Amino acid sequence: MHSSDRDRLVLAAVVFAVLFSQLLLYPGVATLVETLGADASTSAFAATPLDASMWFLVAEFAAYVAFVGVWGMASDVTGRRTPFIVAGSLAGAVGYAALAAVPAIGSIPFEGVLLLRLFQGAMTIGAFSLTMTMLMDLDGGHGRNMGAAGIAIGLGAAIGAPVGGQLTEVDPIAPLVVAAGLLVVVGAVVSLIEDRTPSQKRTARALLEGVRRRPTLSIPYAFGFVDRMTAGFFALVGTLYFQDVFGVDAGTTGLLLACFFAPFALLQYPMGALSDRIGRTIPIVVGSICYGVGILALSAAPTVATAAVGMVGIGVLGALVSPTTMALVTDLADEGERGLAMAGFNLAGSLGFLGGYLIGGTVASNYGYGLSFLVVGGLEIAIAVVTVPIFLKLSLEPGTRFGRDHETTE
Repeated sequence: MHSSDRDRLVLAAVVFAVLFSQLLLYPGVATLVETLGADASTSAFAATPLDASMWFLVAEFAAYVAFVGVWGMASDVTGRRTPFIVAGSLAGAVGYAALAAVPAIGSIPFEGVLLLRLFQGAMTIGAFSLTMTMLMDLDGGHGRNMGAAGIAIGLGAAIGAPVGGQLTEVDPIAPLVVAAGLLVVVGAVVSLIEDRTPSQKRTARALLEGVRRRPTLSIPYAFGFVDRMTAGFFALVGTLYFQDVFGVDAGTTGLLLACFFAPFALLQYPMGALSDRIGRTIPIVVGSICYGVGILALSAAPTVATAAVGMVGIGVLGALVSPTTMALVTDLADEGERGLAMAGFNLAGSLGFLGGYLIGGTVASNYGYGLSFLVVGGLEIAIAVVTVPIFLKLSLEPGTRFGRDHETTE
């Protein structure tokens, strides 16, 4: 096996482990925050189980937003990825372990729990974003490399959700303990991977200026924002929707989420490779429109079985869009700016997750689940329709690779 192929597999496994550990918490989040001390009488952030769950998830992604750019810039400035990934994963493990210890301590207010969650998120995003950047550094085709990242993300979510549901049935703290252990393993594994970061070093100011001169990066960033918004929406609102409307438990909720994430994961690599052959436009634009329509249709599902079928359908469509969007980031970014460019994409994605939690949670809480599905699905359709003229102008044909000259002529 070629060293790039071997490293692609190992790095994809690392991405899988980070996402798996994250998704372990989602199916039983309402039970988890109650165990960690969420109480309406002592915290304004825990007025209802939905509010407490929302703020617990929001805290992690607020940290993602605040720190993902710091990790990416530090990596590009120093010309190293591996030490930062090791440090982020081990510190993230400490964050998960500290949260797991909260019930034993018993005197930490829910605001303190949210601060621990912020720390854990700030560390974990470094391991996640820079591992994806290491995949960008590999040879073999941007679609293939980002397809490997995508299949890892999807599998981590697909398997993490049902396993997390089952672990919650055993003990609400169990997902935190398993997540901490996995991140320790991540730190050990990444230390063995060759660091292929481009050798040239640049100042932080030069990096920011270089990315600023590439306005077309806003295209994959915008799609990354909306796509991750739908994921955040399903992680919070979708979870509670299935439990409230269909009366299912955490374990069954995890299986329903897996109906989305399984095809989403398994089709990432072939869809990414497909975009290397046919270009980025059709998978992103057409896939996004169909994806949004699928979300709208899901809200009308009358039974658990039809909801499961709907989740499978939108999982397939999501697999068409996700790796192609990430590959477009690699197409557009200069090799010396990949850490910051991928950080920007993950920043947009983290803001999308926050939007999914806050917008979806707020709309569902105040106006009902039906309108929340309409808002999120409608945004997915809208972003695709609005960007059609931009895609046509750029003519993103197979093999397109934009360099500095292209960007400066925009």
